[in-house]
Amino acid sequence: MKLTNYFTEAYNELVQKVSWPSWSELRGSAVVVLVASILIALLIFAIDLTFRGAMRVVYSFFY
Repeated sequence: MKLTNYFTEAYNELVQKVSWPSWSELRGSAVVVLVASILIALLIFAIDLTFRGAMRVVYSFFY
């Protein structure tokens, strides 16, 4: 009985109380996430290249 009550209340909440975004809002949010992910990936790539160059200089002193 409790389980069916739980699912009934969960369904009613998802259908009546939750504010779902429209497709245009969802698309806009997805674009923002995509652009932010690409920018962060490029930033990490640049940091990696810089660190690799610095470590080559450091290792060149020992070998």
